[in-house]
Amino acid sequence: MTLFENDIVHFPTSYAEIVERISQVEPIPYGRSRNYIDGAVTYLSPYISRGVISTKQVFAYVMEQGYPTAQIEKFIQELAWRDYWQQVWIAKGAVIDTDLKRPQERVSNHGIPKTVVNASTKVQAIDAAISEFYETGYVHNHVRMYLAAICCNMGQSHWHYPAQWMYYYLLDGDWASNALSWQWVAGTNSSKKYVANQDNINTYCHTRQKGTFLDVDYDQFSEMEIPEELEATTKEKWVTPLPQKLAIEVDSELPTYIYNYYNLDPKWDSEIKANRILLLEPAVFERYPISKKSVDFMLELGKNIPGLQVFVGEFDSLGKEYNLGAVHFKEHPLNTNYKGTETARDWMFDVAGYYPSFFGFWKKCKKQLIY
Repeated sequence: MTLFENDIVHFPTSYAEIVERISQVEPIPYGRSRNYIDGAVTYLSPYISRGVISTKQVFAYVMEQGYPTAQIEKFIQELAWRDYWQQVWIAKGAVIDTDLKRPQERVSNHGIPKTVVNASTKVQAIDAAISEFYETGYVHNHVRMYLAAICCNMGQSHWHYPAQWMYYYLLDGDWASNALSWQWVAGTNSSKKYVANQDNINTYCHTRQKGTFLDVDYDQFSEMEIPEELEATTKEKWVTPLPQKLAIEVDSELPTYIYNYYNLDPKWDSEIKANRILLLEPAVFERYPISKKSVDFMLELGKNIPGLQVFVGEFDSLGKEYNLGAVHFKEHPLNTNYKGTETARDWMFDVAGYYPSFFGFWKKCKKQLIY
């Protein structure tokens, strides 16, 4: 299996290919090169975000390979960030949709720069990354930070709408990871704002561009006015193209397993004969809209679950329209309206609750590592 076609990353949807991708993880080169756009990143995030595989599953595989823990600690740490963001979402709920720790400073608009949306910022590496993003549904994590800094800290856009824009197109859209990372860059979930200049982008994106609005010294960012390239903003309404609602068949004598956008685990109690339903709640997708590419990716991943049927409607409507047997679902912050037997997600470490900083969380996790 290849990761790239014509130098563009692609994301297969068969479970066998996804598991094969886990086996291609290179944790030691990852630690050295992850910030470069051609670094040894795993391209597993879409499958982790959709709940097809778990952070624990990836962690367990890497540890089984016998690497010295000290040599792969950076990989483990970066993987743990995903669990950390989810723990914050569990603890804070919808509060993560607002400025979490402090108000964002120097906000002049609640849209997003048009040049970002149109891939026309004139920063070559950024525009190329945005264009590829629309094609693939993926953008390198370091470039995500660049985009957030450009929108929030140079363009003075409030973080929420640009974060929605990115989430809308991401195949690995995880609202906690996405929103809280944007807040980290914007300074509402961190002690200071994150900025990067053209030299930094040139280093990690292998470009040599000069003369852009980012071609400045770092001490100039705090007083920078909105660059002309970022002045015009837009704010369109994102809409999720959910499938048409169709009738499903339910055997009331069998248990019912509920899947959703964040849980498409084909191994979940797969030995049990059951009704298996992918629940697409319009209210969730109204609040957190996703693109057609993301919808199609979800539906293709669902094909790994034998007999999975799609129900478009709210959880309560499902129960009213069909005589369900015992209902089972996996824990998630968006599932608080579900009723039935809740299954815990697979976490890397036995560390739960809210920690104001990742490193407070990581300190607890690290105690469970064997060096």
